[in-house]
Amino acid sequence: MIKIQTPITNSIIEKLTVGDMISISGFIYTGRDAVLPKIVTLIENNQIQALEINLKGAVIFHTAVSPAGVGPTSSNKFDIESSIPTLSKAGVKLHLGKGALKPETIAELKKHNSVFAVIPPVTALLKDKTISKKVVAFPELGMEALHLLEIKDFPAIIAAVNGKSIYDEL
Repeated sequence: MIKIQTPITNSIIEKLTVGDMISISGFIYTGRDAVLPKIVTLIENNQIQALEINLKGAVIFHTAVSPAGVGPTSSNKFDIESSIPTLSKAGVKLHLGKGALKPETIAELKKHNSVFAVIPPVTALLKDKTISKKVVAFPELGMEALHLLEIKDFPAIIAAVNGKSIYDEL
Protein backbone atom coordinates (compact mmCIF):
# COMPACT_ATOMS: atom_id res chain seq x y z
CA MET A 1 0.00 0.00 0.00
CA ILE A 2 1.42 3.36 -1.08
CA LYS A 3 0.48 6.16 1.32
CA ILE A 4 -0.28 9.50 -0.37
CA GLN A 5 -0.80 12.82 1.40
CA THR A 6 -2.50 15.77 -0.30
CA PRO A 7 -1.54 17.99 -2.01
CA ILE A 8 0.02 15.55 -4.49
CA THR A 9 3.26 16.39 -6.28
CA ASN A 10 4.44 15.43 -9.76
CA SER A 11 7.15 13.24 -8.25
CA ILE A 12 4.51 11.11 -6.51
CA ILE A 13 2.53 10.69 -9.74
CA GLU A 14 5.66 9.69 -11.66
CA LYS A 15 6.26 6.75 -9.29
CA LEU A 16 2.77 5.25 -9.67
CA THR A 17 1.89 2.33 -11.94
CA VAL A 18 -1.40 0.77 -13.01
CA GLY A 19 -2.64 -1.58 -10.29
CA ASP A 20 -0.87 0.15 -7.37
CA MET A 21 -2.89 0.08 -4.15
CA ILE A 22 -2.89 3.53 -2.55
CA SER A 23 -4.14 5.10 0.65
CA ILE A 24 -4.97 8.82 0.48
CA SER A 25 -5.00 11.21 3.44
CA GLY A 26 -5.52 14.98 3.60
CA PHE A 27 -8.10 17.23 1.99
CA ILE A 28 -10.00 16.29 -1.19
CA TYR A 29 -12.75 17.89 -3.23
CA THR A 30 -15.93 16.10 -4.28
CA GLY A 31 -18.00 16.60 -7.38
CA ARG A 32 -20.11 14.86 -9.96
CA ASP A 33 -22.54 15.61 -12.83
CA ALA A 34 -24.05 18.79 -11.42
CA VAL A 35 -21.01 20.68 -10.12
CA LEU A 36 -18.05 19.61 -12.28
CA PRO A 37 -19.29 21.39 -15.45
CA LYS A 38 -19.70 24.56 -13.34
CA ILE A 39 -16.10 24.26 -12.09
CA VAL A 40 -14.85 23.70 -15.67
CA THR A 41 -16.71 26.82 -16.85
CA LEU A 42 -15.10 28.87 -14.07
CA ILE A 43 -11.65 27.54 -15.04
CA GLU A 44 -12.21 28.26 -18.74
CA ASN A 45 -13.39 31.82 -17.93
CA ASN A 46 -10.45 32.44 -15.55
CA GLN A 47 -12.88 32.85 -12.63
CA ILE A 48 -11.96 29.84 -10.48
CA GLN A 49 -10.06 32.07 -8.03
CA ALA A 50 -13.45 33.51 -6.98
CA LEU A 51 -14.14 30.23 -5.16
CA GLU A 52 -10.91 30.51 -3.17
CA ILE A 53 -10.07 26.87 -3.81
CA ASN A 54 -6.66 25.52 -4.77
CA LEU A 55 -6.64 22.78 -7.40
CA LYS A 56 -2.82 22.46 -7.56
CA GLY A 57 -2.04 18.93 -6.41
CA ALA A 58 -5.70 18.34 -5.58
CA VAL A 59 -7.85 15.23 -5.56
CA ILE A 60 -11.40 15.22 -6.98
CA PHE A 61 -13.63 12.36 -5.81
CA HIS A 62 -16.57 11.68 -8.15
CA THR A 63 -19.28 11.47 -5.50
CA ALA A 64 -22.06 13.32 -3.73
CA VAL A 65 -21.89 13.87 0.03
CA SER A 66 -24.91 12.59 1.94
CA PRO A 67 -25.65 11.86 5.59
CA ALA A 68 -25.00 8.19 4.77
CA GLY A 69 -21.46 9.00 3.66
CA VAL A 70 -19.70 9.00 0.29
CA GLY A 71 -19.30 6.41 -2.44
CA PRO A 72 -18.03 6.62 -6.01
CA THR A 73 -20.21 7.36 -9.01
CA SER A 74 -19.34 6.35 -12.56
CA SER A 75 -16.54 8.55 -13.83
CA ASN A 76 -17.34 7.77 -17.45
CA LYS A 77 -20.60 9.75 -17.39
CA PHE A 78 -20.30 12.51 -20.00
CA ASP A 79 -20.36 15.50 -17.59
CA ILE A 80 -17.78 13.89 -15.32
CA GLU A 81 -15.36 12.40 -17.86
CA SER A 82 -15.41 15.54 -20.02
CA SER A 83 -14.30 17.58 -16.97
CA ILE A 84 -11.17 15.50 -16.35
CA PRO A 85 -8.88 17.13 -18.98
CA THR A 86 -9.67 20.70 -17.88
CA LEU A 87 -9.41 19.85 -14.17
CA SER A 88 -6.10 18.05 -14.76
CA LYS A 89 -4.72 21.03 -16.69
CA ALA A 90 -5.82 23.26 -13.77
CA GLY A 91 -3.71 21.18 -11.37
CA VAL A 92 -5.84 18.26 -10.17
CA LYS A 93 -3.47 15.31 -9.81
CA LEU A 94 -5.83 12.49 -8.86
CA HIS A 95 -9.39 11.76 -9.96
CA LEU A 96 -11.25 9.15 -7.87
CA GLY A 97 -14.28 7.26 -9.10
CA LYS A 98 -15.25 4.05 -10.83
CA GLY A 99 -15.47 2.68 -14.37
CA ALA A 100 -13.31 2.65 -17.49
CA LEU A 101 -12.30 5.94 -19.13
CA LYS A 102 -11.94 6.59 -22.87
CA PRO A 103 -8.43 6.34 -24.37
CA GLU A 104 -8.60 10.10 -25.15
CA THR A 105 -9.18 10.87 -21.47
CA ILE A 106 -6.29 8.62 -20.43
CA ALA A 107 -4.06 10.46 -22.92
CA GLU A 108 -5.11 13.80 -21.35
CA LEU A 109 -4.28 12.44 -17.89
CA LYS A 110 -0.79 11.56 -19.14
CA LYS A 111 -0.38 14.96 -20.81
CA HIS A 112 -1.07 16.75 -17.52
CA ASN A 113 0.75 14.23 -15.28
CA SER A 114 -2.48 13.26 -13.52
CA VAL A 115 -3.95 9.86 -12.63
CA PHE A 116 -7.31 8.15 -12.27
CA ALA A 117 -7.92 5.74 -9.40
CA VAL A 118 -10.90 3.54 -8.76
CA ILE A 119 -12.37 3.26 -5.33
CA PRO A 120 -14.63 0.45 -4.20
CA PRO A 121 -18.30 1.33 -3.57
CA VAL A 122 -18.01 0.97 0.21
CA THR A 123 -19.90 3.93 1.63
CA ALA A 124 -19.87 2.69 5.22
CA LEU A 125 -16.09 2.17 5.19
CA LEU A 126 -15.44 5.60 3.69
CA LYS A 127 -17.72 7.34 6.20
CA ASP A 128 -15.43 6.15 8.99
CA LYS A 129 -12.43 7.57 7.09
CA THR A 130 -13.97 11.03 6.65
CA ILE A 131 -12.77 13.39 9.39
CA SER A 132 -14.61 16.54 8.34
CA LYS A 133 -16.68 17.95 5.49
CA LYS A 134 -17.88 21.36 4.36
CA VAL A 135 -19.57 22.88 1.32
CA VAL A 136 -17.15 25.17 -0.53
CA ALA A 137 -19.22 26.11 -3.61
CA PHE A 138 -22.71 25.84 -5.12
CA PRO A 139 -24.65 25.02 -1.93
CA GLU A 140 -27.91 25.13 -3.93
CA LEU A 141 -26.93 21.73 -5.38
CA GLY A 142 -27.37 20.08 -1.99
CA MET A 143 -25.42 16.85 -1.67
CA GLU A 144 -24.01 17.41 -5.20
CA ALA A 145 -22.40 20.75 -4.24
CA LEU A 146 -18.62 21.07 -4.28
CA HIS A 147 -17.44 19.78 -0.90
CA LEU A 148 -14.05 19.73 0.77
CA LEU A 149 -13.46 16.57 2.79
CA GLU A 150 -10.66 15.86 5.22
CA ILE A 151 -9.91 12.16 4.96
CA LYS A 152 -7.58 9.58 6.44
CA ASP A 153 -6.49 6.41 4.65
CA PHE A 154 -9.01 6.34 1.78
CA PRO A 155 -8.25 3.15 -0.18
CA ALA A 156 -8.00 3.22 -3.97
CA ILE A 157 -6.36 1.44 -6.91
CA ILE A 158 -4.51 3.34 -9.64
CA ALA A 159 -6.54 2.66 -12.79
CA ALA A 160 -4.91 5.03 -15.31
CA VAL A 161 -1.42 6.52 -15.31
CA ASN A 162 1.24 7.29 -17.92
CA GLY A 163 -1.15 6.61 -20.80
CA LYS A 164 -2.05 3.10 -19.57
CA SER A 165 -5.32 1.80 -18.10
CA ILE A 166 -6.04 -1.15 -15.85
CA TYR A 167 -8.98 -1.84 -18.16
CA ASP A 168 -6.64 -2.38 -21.13
CA GLU A 169 -5.51 -5.61 -19.49
CA LEU A 170 -9.02 -7.13 -19.58
